Amino acid sequence: MKTTIGKKGLNYTWQTPFPETTKCIHCDGVARIGFVSHEGQAPNDQWNKNKEYVCDLHENDPNDTGFWLHDACCVAVYFCEKCLNATALYNQA
Repeated sequence: MKTTIGKKGLNYTWQTPFPETTKCIHCDGVARIGFVSHEGQAPNDQWNKNKEYVCDLHENDPNDTGFWLHDACCVAVYFCEKCLNATALYNQA
């Protein structure tokens, strides 16, 4: 995956642009954009055993292994201005 820092990453999405802020899932605070990671992994990445997309890492079988992403994804990571915990939003193609 490739990562784009700050507001520049908000348009790296398969759907509508990510918001600049979102509600923190840990407290009642506001979480501000930190970065967006989007598909584009290097084929020789040893960590992911040459898997090109996050959806390739696990099977998507609700009856056996559970639900998993079914297509290329983008993940926006936000940090809360109150508790500093991370909140993430994602979408897929």
